[in-house]
Amino acid sequence: MADKSLNRTELVAAVAAESGQSQAAVNGVFDALFATLAKAVGEGTKVTIPGWVSVERTHRAARTGRNPQTGEALQIAASNGVKLSAGSKLKAAAK
Repeated sequence: MADKSLNRTELVAAVAAESGQSQAAVNGVFDALFATLAKAVGEGTKVTIPGWVSVERTHRAARTGRNPQTGEALQIAASNGVKLSAGSKLKAAAK
């Protein structure tokens, strides 16, 4: 695992410095991007930024699980999840 991380504040500052925009403007764009992404994925629409990332909603079927403490069987309800896939440019940057 990487021992470095970049939080949202640091990312906003880096993008603002790279683009020459204010941090407030970049933060507003990030808010709009994530709101649009959440709305689209929530509606079941796959969002793709070619070469970088794709995000889609997945369905998990109902299944039977076990309580690890008691061994008792329990029913796990069906649910939705999110799948993120890295694109070729992002994979190349990680090498």
